[in-house]
Order: sequence, then C-alpha cells, then structure tokens
Amino acid sequence: MADEFTTTVYRDEDADSTYIEDKTVAVLGYGSQGHAHALNLNDSGVDVIVGLREDSSSWPEAESEGLRVETPDVAAAEADIVQMLVPDTIQPAVYEAIADGLEAGDTLQFAHGFNIHYGQIRPPEDVDVTMVAPKSPGHLVRRTYQRGEGVPGLIAVYQDATGDAKEQSLAYAEAIGCTRAGVIETTFQEEVETDLFGEQAVLCGGVTELMKMGYETLVDAGYSPEMAYFECMNEMKLIVDLIYEDGLMGMWNSVSDTAEYGGITRGEYVVDDEYAREGMEQVLEEVQNGEFAREWITENQTNRPSYKQLRAAEEGHEIEDVGGRLRELFAWEEQREEVPADD
Repeated sequence: MADEFTTTVYRDEDADSTYIEDKTVAVLGYGSQGHAHALNLNDSGVDVIVGLREDSSSWPEAESEGLRVETPDVAAAEADIVQMLVPDTIQPAVYEAIADGLEAGDTLQFAHGFNIHYGQIRPPEDVDVTMVAPKSPGHLVRRTYQRGEGVPGLIAVYQDATGDAKEQSLAYAEAIGCTRAGVIETTFQEEVETDLFGEQAVLCGGVTELMKMGYETLVDAGYSPEMAYFECMNEMKLIVDLIYEDGLMGMWNSVSDTAEYGGITRGEYVVDDEYAREGMEQVLEEVQNGEFAREWITENQTNRPSYKQLRAAEEGHEIEDVGGRLRELFAWEEQREEVPADD
C-alpha cells in the first residue's frame, strides 16, 4: 500500500498569483459553483464579470453582491479567462454565443470536462483550454474560503496554446481557495470518466438502487415502511458521515461489533465480486466508449422522454412518500440551507 500520494498535490506556495492578477475573468453562470467562484475571485482581487441571460433571476442577486453582470457574449468578449459554469447540457449553446469573443491567447476554462472530452465543444487552437474544479458543492467552496480555509480541487490542461496554461490554472485555483487545501493535476479524460462512473455505479446510481432494494425487501417481508426507511435510507447519512470523516476503519470502529461483523461477512452477498463487478465494468465501458454520452446527448436533443419517465417513476416510489412524512419529524429539515441551482 502506498504511503504517499501517487501524484503531486499543489498548495499555495506552488501557485503564482501574477498569472491571473492582471486578467479579467468571466464567470458564466451564478448557481452553486458560479456564485462561489465569482465571489471568491472578487475577494482575491481579481477583476470579475458574471455572464448571465438577460432574464436570469440571478442577475440582481449577483449585482447586489457587488459584482458586474453582463450577458455571456459581452462578458466573454471582455475577458481573458472564460470559466464555463452553466450546466453541461446548455454549454454547447452558450459556447456558440461566446465563440466569436474568444481571442488568441484567451483561456476557455471548465469545472467538468464532458463537452470537451466528448467533442460537443471544439475551441480554436490558439486558446488555452483548462479545468479548475473544486471537489465540493459551491456553498462549501464559498464558506471555507471566508473562513480562511479551502476545499480540495483538480486542475487539468487540455490545450496549452500560450505555454502558461498550468500556471494560470494554479493561480485561479489559489484565487478561489483550493490550493489552501490541495490541488491535484488530472486530465479531462480521467476527470470525466471517473466522475461519470462514480455517479452512475456508486454515488447516485448504485447507492440509491441499494437503498430502494433494501427498503422493498423489508416491506415485502412484512416489516413497517417506517422501520424500513430508517434502516435502509435515513441511517445511510450517519454511516457516510463516519466514512467521510475517518475512512472505512473509522466507520467500523464507530459502529457496534455486531454491525461490523455482519457488514464484513454479509455485504458481499449483495455486492458480490461477480455480478456487481460485471455491472460496474459495463458502466465504465459505456462511459469510456462514449455510449453513455451519445445516449445523454440524444436524450436532450429529443426533449428528454426517457429521463422524464424515469424521474416520474423515482418520484412515485413509496420510499419518497414515507420519507417525506418521517423527515418532518426532524428539526434540521426546517433549518436546512438552501443551495442555489446552476443558472
């Protein structure tokens, strides 16, 4: 087992702010990530323009925070660095609107590499194409920055037209606070493929299917929906929090010996080394060969028929009704922070 990182972790001392201090940055979008990037950059002394649709509800909010707001085409034309923080699905259309404003030596920057890696956006060869991606929701990017801390992040260089793309990415990462925690260099391909695989096989797909199947197994066996919800969904957060704070062994050390023994000996009954791994390998293959990307692109081009049907089925699952009633019992539900959506 490796005792050290397999890649370099860059910190504040590795970043040179001169690579960004005389630049103008256009942050396109003012959602979860957009507001955090724009405000942190502004507080770091960087000249920032927020790019939004004229009818965007976020326009007055950004202005109230003391930021200059323009339409995306105007913002991009004035900027040296254009950070694309609108949703993946609308990025190609936004790019078409700003493309004429990109000049040789400018930087087109992303926080996720989907549209570059799968060829939905094809920038000119005379601009840098980079990625600076905090590994955290935007509200934490902002909150930790305000505390003098930061969240870990990724940088990647897809196209280095100027020869300064990496240095500028590190300077940007420093300006939003990521180098305070540590920044790892990756590639657009690695970021996209690991991100999509993780979402589908584990974080969003695998975990939700596991919780629903556990719930259904208990209810079908005659146990109350409320008990099934608590055991198979509600307590998931408690376990994940323990793992997040101190790894798998931290979790095992915190639960009872009975839970540890049962989990270690029975977990592979459900997530086995044959069928579950075959399924994960299939998910990864469809990410790597572009099948998932083509399917998702086509889905959006045809007004998302499958997406809408599947989402309706998810919303109609019994676990949502039971969970909605039970969550009303918790005081934290009323105090939960509202997280802005991407805009």
